Amino acid sequence: MFLHLAKVCVVGAIVILLRLGYWLVNLLFIQPRTDPMRHLPGPKGSLLESHLDYVMDPEVSSENHKDWRARFGQTFRLHGFGRYDLRLMTFDLRVITHVLSTSGYEKPWQTRAFLGRLIGRGIFSMEGPAHTMQRRIIAPAFTHESVKKMTPVFFKKADELAEKWKDIIAEKVEATAVTESPRVANAIIDVAHWISRASFDVIGLAGFNYDFHALTDESEKVYGAYRRMFNIADKRLGLWQVLELYFPILRKIWVDDDIRTTNESLRIISESGKAIVAEKKLAYQTAQVDGTEGKDLLSLLIKSNLSETSRRLTDKELLDQCSTFLLAGSDSVSVALSWCFHFLSLNPEIQNRLRKDINAVRLAFDDYLSDSASEASVDSGFHDSTPKTLWDSIENLRYLDFVVRETLRFCPPVHATIRVATEDDCIPINHPITTSDGETMYKGPNGGVKIRKGTYIHIPIEGLSHSEDIWGEDALKFNPDRWADVSQWDPNKPGILGLMTFGYGTQSCLGYRFSIAEMKVFIATLLPQFEFRPAEDVKIGKFNTIITRPYVCGKWSEGTQLPISICEFE
Repeated sequence: MFLHLAKVCVVGAIVILLRLGYWLVNLLFIQPRTDPMRHLPGPKGSLLESHLDYVMDPEVSSENHKDWRARFGQTFRLHGFGRYDLRLMTFDLRVITHVLSTSGYEKPWQTRAFLGRLIGRGIFSMEGPAHTMQRRIIAPAFTHESVKKMTPVFFKKADELAEKWKDIIAEKVEATAVTESPRVANAIIDVAHWISRASFDVIGLAGFNYDFHALTDESEKVYGAYRRMFNIADKRLGLWQVLELYFPILRKIWVDDDIRTTNESLRIISESGKAIVAEKKLAYQTAQVDGTEGKDLLSLLIKSNLSETSRRLTDKELLDQCSTFLLAGSDSVSVALSWCFHFLSLNPEIQNRLRKDINAVRLAFDDYLSDSASEASVDSGFHDSTPKTLWDSIENLRYLDFVVRETLRFCPPVHATIRVATEDDCIPINHPITTSDGETMYKGPNGGVKIRKGTYIHIPIEGLSHSEDIWGEDALKFNPDRWADVSQWDPNKPGILGLMTFGYGTQSCLGYRFSIAEMKVFIATLLPQFEFRPAEDVKIGKFNTIITRPYVCGKWSEGTQLPISICEFE
């Protein structure tokens, strides 16, 4: 009996080894020879060499994008995890439009699994009919009019942040016994840290009419849970983390400190989220009687959801959308704002010009801006005493719009995006491609790039934003004036507002109006009160995880930081 069992085990082991061997041979040698992209131009490398760091590290990607475009054209192939993993990278707007607008391409399952672990089955981590349904329900919460009603919250938190910065400067002056004028007195403030706290409060109020008070107290449990979870998520994926994506059971077998912290954070977020969703559903039912509907995103989402005649979002799915709002509406906006103040500090002439334009608008509304914003009530919903013309005037400031759009172009919070083909396809092109064997692929009914099912397509958002072919020879210069001749929907510029920052097509960001409005209000509130200068002897670098974040060179282990020297104006 034992001998028979041993033979069965040996045979089983041999079969497994043979199947593994066949899989490896097929993966490394057979599939690459039949891949239709094998003749495309692109950087060369050894069998297991990867080019991913060259295009995903923002410290080097811009130069590599430029070099490869010059050598290989607008569309080329690169190595993913080795020569066997051929991937398509493109700067051709026709290719990008096709990939982001047709149903045959989805976010890779690895991306969706990673995001799903953090924010559940929200709109960012869904594909197909589920994504379409969620998008239809969520869209009404982000109309121009809906966002306009949220602007009092932006003013309220921007004012609170200004007061915090004034206190920090005052403490610095008192501690060093400085007797200089307030204009000269300055403090080095970690702008990224403080704006992150303010932005989290904004999405709490605008999203759920719930004040996390992160600006006042970082120990608030939900804010702390999110920060701990996203700090862990910001770590670069190592081999073990990649294995966890493929084998989720590993997270249950080997529970390290990061997994334990993430699980505890998710528990806190889930418990609080359930209570908020239940409260908002009850409030909506009450509103049907007394007519006092909530203006926050969750209230609008519940209203839209309950008006659906077909499938509705479950409470769990509503909770997942809340997590999505917190990720997209907090971290991405705060990072963009932080970069904006960094660029303004490096360009004093731009900073002064923008401040002058903002002051011209603020002078007429200063009393309203301080008084009405500070009186905004969390309990009663958004305060309506802020003059509509105040936000209208700020929204329509041309140079402020130029600065915001240039910030989002120059350093897009999302560095790149990836799609995977769900079926074989021939992608139409605008720019001819010369293959390695000398043939040329042209646009037209019989032209295009042939790819097979499972092919990854890299869309370099930063690369498109830095492309000289699109933006001119000064593409790598921070120049807000370039937007003077760019219309809202320029066919020669990719994406919403001429920016790939918010994506394109059926999966473009629904919250772009919210993000831009928040940025404009914070800049218009803070810039007239403070002057921003680079901190001495501090070099700022960029690192890319979920979002492109700033850090102090030489202090990578300390995480996201963006210290800026800030002076207060009288």
